[in-house]
Amino acid sequence: MITGKIRINRLRMRCVVGIADWEQKIRQDVSVSMTLHMDLHPAGKSDDVADTVDYKQLKKRIMDHLEGHSFALIERMAYEVAGICLEDSRVQRADVTVNKLGALRYADSVEVDLTRTRDAD
Repeated sequence: MITGKIRINRLRMRCVVGIADWEQKIRQDVSVSMTLHMDLHPAGKSDDVADTVDYKQLKKRIMDHLEGHSFALIERMAYEVAGICLEDSRVQRADVTVNKLGALRYADSVEVDLTRTRDAD
């Protein structure tokens, strides 16, 4: 088995996220990165997208989900993104980072890192 990782870095979108009442009424900038841990041997051998995660489709599912829901916590966003990544049975582990850009004065962002594995839930 050849293990490997697929990374999607700093996927930007505007989402409803926050605990304050005013935050639930506006969209804010977030950045989501994910690393998918999986066996890349089949795709490396075949050169066929059917043998790996179609990351364009994954990106679309994640953006549709996050932009279509509201969240109080970026921790919940990261948890749900990891769950979407694990819907593909080939993905054994998903590492997700969510940045809420401009969340704190004098800071670029607030960041949460979360890891979910196939057998964790």
